Amino acid sequence: MFNLCNKFFDDSQDIVTAVNNGMLRVFKNIDQYDIEKADLFTWVYTIVRNAALTVVRDKKTKVNVVELTSDIVSDTTSNPFKNFDENEVFVYLGRLAESTRVVCSLFYIEDYSIKEISASLAMKEGTVKWHLNEGRNKLKIIFQNNLTKVANIG
Repeated sequence: MFNLCNKFFDDSQDIVTAVNNGMLRVFKNIDQYDIEKADLFTWVYTIVRNAALTVVRDKKTKVNVVELTSDIVSDTTSNPFKNFDENEVFVYLGRLAESTRVVCSLFYIEDYSIKEISASLAMKEGTVKWHLNEGRNKLKIIFQNNLTKVANIG
């Protein structure tokens, strides 16, 4: 669960808060768990992820963003993380600004739609698109820099 929350926060205190809040909800509501609807891990994962999103919303991180009104995020269907293992994903996501990291994690890793991210984070869809575009542009630069370093070593 720590790794799940690590996708959303820079600060280890925020990670611990999200995990603790989520696990507290799990223990308080364990009687509501239905084995026929989902396995235990999926149920706990969902609760902890929602607790992390609550912490994100409560923080109300201020970021100067421009809302996109056009559909500039047409390339979002290709997942930039498809060729990476989980540890590499955490490293690359860690290089993004926190708000952008949260949006990219939800979109690329958790398979949320833009509408679902917008609703979960109480953020306009245009702002979600801006974060996806910003994240994709920054990740492209990060990936290119890493390829250059590998080429120089080899």
